[in-house]
Amino acid sequence: MRRRTYGGAVTAVAVLLASAACSSSPYSDGTGAKAGPGARTVGPVDGCGKASWTDPADLSTDRVPARCEPLAPAAQPLRKARKLTIATGTLSAEYVPPLEVALDKGEFKAEGLDVTLKVLPTPDALPLLAKGDVDALWAAPEAAVMNGIKGGFDIKWVAGNFSPDPKSKSGLWARLKKGETATQVPMAGRTLGTMIGKGSVIAYPMQKALAQHGGGLDKIQYRQLGSADVLTALQNGGVDSAWLLDPVWRKVDGKAGYAFLGGQPPGEPLGGMLYGRTLLNDDVDAGVALLRAYIRTVNTYFASNYKQDASFVTYLSKLLKIDKSILKSTPPLRMDWEIRKNTTTRLQSAYAAQGAEQGDPLPESKTVDRALYEEAVGHTP
Repeated sequence: MRRRTYGGAVTAVAVLLASAACSSSPYSDGTGAKAGPGARTVGPVDGCGKASWTDPADLSTDRVPARCEPLAPAAQPLRKARKLTIATGTLSAEYVPPLEVALDKGEFKAEGLDVTLKVLPTPDALPLLAKGDVDALWAAPEAAVMNGIKGGFDIKWVAGNFSPDPKSKSGLWARLKKGETATQVPMAGRTLGTMIGKGSVIAYPMQKALAQHGGGLDKIQYRQLGSADVLTALQNGGVDSAWLLDPVWRKVDGKAGYAFLGGQPPGEPLGGMLYGRTLLNDDVDAGVALLRAYIRTVNTYFASNYKQDASFVTYLSKLLKIDKSILKSTPPLRMDWEIRKNTTTRLQSAYAAQGAEQGDPLPESKTVDRALYEEAVGHTP
């Protein structure tokens, strides 16, 4: 099948009507099993075969992400159009383009969805998501999400976003002090610049990196900064270290005085799509349709090394407002809509070490629902 041509108008929208009272999901227990009175029928999907699903327990770093054929799964337009708002912390990071491309290419529209992408920090978006004023959140299961669920918010992680290429240096970077080398950077007592502060999913990979450099999640000082300020603060000495995403880390890579200490585990997405009660319970058809459009966009435009296509890189650089040469200088992300088993358990362990999450950890059945993306690709247990 031929890739769709670039261009097209961006669909813009406003608000979705608030929905009904909270209820437990009729959909699954987090393992993909259908249960309860709201159980749904799932059948085969053209273009999505065995390769469209991988075992969530597979944590191998060389795991090939699930894939359907290009243009699959095909759109199944809803009988009545829906207006949906997706909150995201930024529109310029490289993990956001699957949503921006889906909007620009009309993939959401093909499903009968009128989508708006709204920039909102996760702490601001969470209560709106729980109330139904925002329908989905493109972010991560941060500590704030876990604490919100414990407090009664009906929110679940329903789809992954990406894992890094093994050659990527997206992750924890530090400024070297006099006499220090990249192999040994004493991190205890140093400051860390981050968009989230304590309770970010980066706590999980940071825990491993800090352990190798005499630090710990409880031994560093966190400084919460805007997405555009993290790199600047690292460069001008405002912070001693920072978590830098693709392609931002290229600004310091190879320059004297900086060291890469570690990044996200390969093959394990740490973020993606979170749903509130509207798409989990009240309008599951729209929830599946939204993921179907997202998955179709990944299969059509991001299935492999999307940076080998010069015209597509030009297109992405305009969407992200990032210099084309910088975008092309980093390895492509491995876009991945699936969620690995017990990722939220490992995340909560790191949150607890930071003091960002209190009480007993939530079981995966309370934090994850894989059934929507499984329905979109036609997978049955």
